[in-house]
Amino acid sequence: MTKPYYTLASDTVFEQTIKKSRFIANLYRITDEADAKSKLDAVRAAEPKATHHCFGYLLGDDDHIQRMSDDGEPAGTAGVPILEALKLTQVHDVLAVVTRYFGGIKLGAGGLIRAYNGTPVEAIKQVGKVQRVRQEKLAVTIDYRNVDALTYYLNQQKIVPLTTNYAVKVQLIIAVAIDAVPVVETAINNLLSGQVEFADQGQQYSEVPILTH
Repeated sequence: MTKPYYTLASDTVFEQTIKKSRFIANLYRITDEADAKSKLDAVRAAEPKATHHCFGYLLGDDDHIQRMSDDGEPAGTAGVPILEALKLTQVHDVLAVVTRYFGGIKLGAGGLIRAYNGTPVEAIKQVGKVQRVRQEKLAVTIDYRNVDALTYYLNQQKIVPLTTNYAVKVQLIIAVAIDAVPVVETAINNLLSGQVEFADQGQQYSEVPILTH
């Protein structure tokens, strides 16, 4: 079984002040490196007077692309902590840009690492995460007399039909997690005493909100 795929619920911004320095985390869902560069350039353009624009991003289900930059901060005190924040919260295909306005008080290496790691972590806690789930789309064809029974079952399972078509028979398109398909088909088949037809309609991805820790 593959590992769950998590990402940001949406793009977000989080700001905190640490010893008079402002740290602004802009987090984005990204599709590729060109998208990451475009969003990074937009942050730089929006905050041209900032002292630093440090960043880190991960791309791919397995994070096979990882990029980061300290942007003038001491080596290892910004880019790596940002990247580790994304790994710690297990999000994928995400860019984190942490913009700093220096407030006149030096934080030291430890203080910088905590600030550049903690700011994106708090941003992710604020916006929340979603899990991307691969689903099978099934066409379920039944007689009219079985509509109420099937509707009740779907409601109990919290399965909302994508479409319903009323013709000679009733056909509902439902989306079910890949590993749950055999269970759902067996349950419906037993419920309706075999008076049902199933047809594969391809796959889709859905996003399910999850709690962040």
